[in-house]
Amino acid sequence: MLRDRLTFRAKLAAAFTALFFCAGAALLIFVTVLARQGTMEQFASITTDYAGGPTDPRPTSSASSGPAAPTSPGPAGPTSPDPAGSPGLRQKAEDARLARVEVTNRLQKTAVRQMVVWSAVGLAVMAVLSGAMGWWLAGRALRPVREVILAARRMSEENLHERLQLEGPQDELRELGDTYDTMLDRLEKSFTSQRRFVANASHELRTPLAAQRTSIEVGLADPLPAHLIPVREDLLITNREAEHLIAALLLLARSDRGLDETKDTDLAELTRQAADELSSLAAEHTVSTAVHTTPLSVNGDPVLLKHLASNLVRNAIQYNHPRGTVTVRIDDARRLTVTNTGPRVDPTRVDGLFEPFRRLDRDRTAVHGHGLGLSIVRSIATAHGGTVTAAPGPAGGLRVEVRLPTTR
Repeated sequence: MLRDRLTFRAKLAAAFTALFFCAGAALLIFVTVLARQGTMEQFASITTDYAGGPTDPRPTSSASSGPAAPTSPGPAGPTSPDPAGSPGLRQKAEDARLARVEVTNRLQKTAVRQMVVWSAVGLAVMAVLSGAMGWWLAGRALRPVREVILAARRMSEENLHERLQLEGPQDELRELGDTYDTMLDRLEKSFTSQRRFVANASHELRTPLAAQRTSIEVGLADPLPAHLIPVREDLLITNREAEHLIAALLLLARSDRGLDETKDTDLAELTRQAADELSSLAAEHTVSTAVHTTPLSVNGDPVLLKHLASNLVRNAIQYNHPRGTVTVRIDDARRLTVTNTGPRVDPTRVDGLFEPFRRLDRDRTAVHGHGLGLSIVRSIATAHGGTVTAAPGPAGGLRVEVRLPTTR
């Protein structure tokens, strides 16, 4: 229905217009009825005045009058006709009265018709003007709501400190703005507490893990019975994975806090360095890596940007087939794209890969990876004002594209 497709502002303006039109139409009907009744009475009185008066204008004798004039004797002659009693004259008087009544009725109808026509034209013009005025008034009334909407669209983890601080009387709109600011206060405190907890927990866990690794290496040093050698290796691998997880959590917490200092950095150079450093991992997984880059200057944190490229390349190597390929490209469109030839990816699960601790494997005890690689990539890209998108490859694997604000 059309009503369902109209915006609230349009509905409000339409309500103003309909209210004015109905009130104007009721007033027009009321005035027309009263004017018609009044003109009928006025014209009736005018008609009576014109058609009234004595109908027999013959002179009458009076007792106080003098003696009658003597009449000449002799036979009476023929009497003159009485003008007032002539049927022809009475008919003419009646026709004149009817003509005046007809003219009066026509004048009345014409006056009422002209009043209705011009009143209807004025009502239509005023309805249009009231609609435009209603649209303007609705816009002014909804301006605070618009500010709340724009603020909600801008809201993210990086700008939770922004507040509306609406001014004006303490009405419903002011209360809406204050409620929104209070909600942002609670969200900011919650996010700050979460980030602080992750950072503090990661720092606190690094020390006992380092001490644990040292104890394993010293307590289980050679010479060692043959049956304890695999145990030592498993303990060291587990310890190393835990340290990598803690380092990843610290990096995620740091990127979530935003950028402290930035400088112009060549993302292409950082990407080539990351690919070179992971060449041994690629050889271990029998994966070939191809890097095609053009200079791409980005204003950001070099350490975080290198971690972004490193995580993308590492994920593409780890989640790949033996003898697969990884293609890293920075093209003329000024975007970083990493594509691999890994297993097929369900398109419905692509967005979930950017969540912490999500892997392609459904089992959380997967041998490699902690499920934080793409989460860190997205966090770093967001901190730099960029975006990350991913899509399954036609023959399998994943294509991840990063767009960052660049400097020329």
